[in-house]
Amino acid sequence: MLEHGHSDDEIRARIGQPIGTEHLKDFVYGGIDGAVTTFAIVAGVHGASLSHSVIIALGIANVLADGFSMAASNYSGTKAELDDVERIRAIERRHIREVPDGERAEIRQILQLKGFGGQTLERAVSYITRDEKTWINMMLVDEYGKSPIDPRPLPAALVTFIAFLICGFIPLVPFLFEVTKPFEVAAVATAIAFFSIGVLKSAWSLQPWWRSGLETLAIGASAAFIAYGAGYLVSELVG
Repeated sequence: MLEHGHSDDEIRARIGQPIGTEHLKDFVYGGIDGAVTTFAIVAGVHGASLSHSVIIALGIANVLADGFSMAASNYSGTKAELDDVERIRAIERRHIREVPDGERAEIRQILQLKGFGGQTLERAVSYITRDEKTWINMMLVDEYGKSPIDPRPLPAALVTFIAFLICGFIPLVPFLFEVTKPFEVAAVATAIAFFSIGVLKSAWSLQPWWRSGLETLAIGASAAFIAYGAGYLVSELVG
């Protein structure tokens, strides 16, 4: 089935909507890392045969501290992207003011590469350079390879932090509620979380949902295996 319709009204409604930023990457990034790092701690401490209270203390500390650290890092990285785009806009704005003919020549060459020519090319250059915002956005995309849609640092950081908290607490729940065989329950619950994140990610991918789920599960399982093995090795060496 087609993802959207192509009648005049449907196209007008879709194209006319304001374009916003998506935070899929931020959610997947925070969710996977939250589940991986927390379960890695759970597996490592369990592998070292330490008490459940140690698992809970280290797990909660990791969820809060590492979650905030990831959110802050994502905020800084996204803010750097935004600052770079604003820097380029300022440069192009100054160039348009000081050397407009040179900037028009750049637009002309960009359009030539897209197949425009003759009077059609000159009319397109004229229309695009009438509006400074349209002019600069074209330069952002075609000269610098940047998106004209501004990244949003704070929402990106919040989505990362929330996803980290939600998925990061999953491996700790069995220990907090003192269920029977908490490590085994945590392992199954975390595996389901990994698989679910992969299935969610497949909605924006050409991969089948099951393959995306298994791929994400494999990433998490690998990290857990390494952490458990390291904890067990440390326990044997110290013991």
